[in-house]
This record gives sequence, structure tokens and C-alpha cells, in this order.
Amino acid sequence: MVDEFSSFARLPKPVFRKEDAVDLVRQALFLQEVAQPHINYVFDAPEGIQPISCDRHQFGQAMTNVLKNAAEAVEARGKEAEPDYRGAIAVSVASEGDSLIVTVEDNGIGLPQDRDRIVEPYVTTREKGTGLGLAIVNKIVEEHGGEMIFTPAETGGTRVMLRFARDPLSARAGSEAAE
Repeated sequence: MVDEFSSFARLPKPVFRKEDAVDLVRQALFLQEVAQPHINYVFDAPEGIQPISCDRHQFGQAMTNVLKNAAEAVEARGKEAEPDYRGAIAVSVASEGDSLIVTVEDNGIGLPQDRDRIVEPYVTTREKGTGLGLAIVNKIVEEHGGEMIFTPAETGGTRVMLRFARDPLSARAGSEAAE
């Protein structure tokens, strides 16, 4: 809990460099696959997705936090599910205009009633949660000129879409000029 609070309170300004976002997503996914072998992970990304400007460490942290949340939702459903239930998490990466879209969909317990508040600091639905994981992700995504959107998944779980600006500094300059 102290580590998460520290990460949230002292999240440094991102240092943007051209990075292979598909590779960064794959790395975060691989770590979760190793840690959660009982969950069926699927990854999809078309060939030719161009690099984006991002902070490698922060991008990876955002992916890890979202994937951990998905795994926890799957495990929570598994405790009350039928015996043949198998947790599944699908991750896809796509390019859309000036954005990179990362979608994480699980077949876990789904969104809470007060889903509008789940990215606020200290709001949690987990017994041992700190309420900082998604707040950190939200802050990182915003710093990267993007947004995070939660919707119910057809599987009964949750779909999280993370939109990152390809060039956050240009996106930020453009939005400041429009004001």
C-alpha cells in the first residue's frame, strides 16, 4: 500500500521517447501469464503498428496495473462460478488516427455499481485493494494525451480501452492552443 501511494504521489513527469508499444504490451502480458497460468490470455495486434512517443516505464506500469485488475476480477468471479469456469483476458492493440488503442477485456465479475468513481484515488471494491492502481493508470494515460474508458464486456466482465496519443507533446500543445 505504501509503495502504491508513493507511486501515485510522486509519479514523475513522463520522459517521452519513441517506443514499440506492441512490444511493451507483450512484455506486461507475458509477466501476467507467468504469474497467472490458470487464466487463458489472448493477444492480438496487426502487423505494422508504428512506434509511439511514451514513457516506457509508465506505459508498462499502466499495462501491468490494468492486467492485474483484470486478473483479480477473473479470480473474484472464479470463487463463485460454476466448476467449468475458466478465466480469460483478451488484449488487443490497434492504431486509430493519431492514437494507439489498447483494449483489455476479461470475463471476470464486471464493473461495480459506482463505476464512475473507480479511477478516483482510494476508491476500491477489493477487500485488500488500495484504490490507487487505476488512479495511477488514469494519471499516466492523461499524461500521455489519452483517456481510459470502461464498458461492460459481452462476457459479463469488463472492457477497458486505453487511448494513448501517438505524440503526447503535440497533442498537449494542440489542446492548449485551442483554449
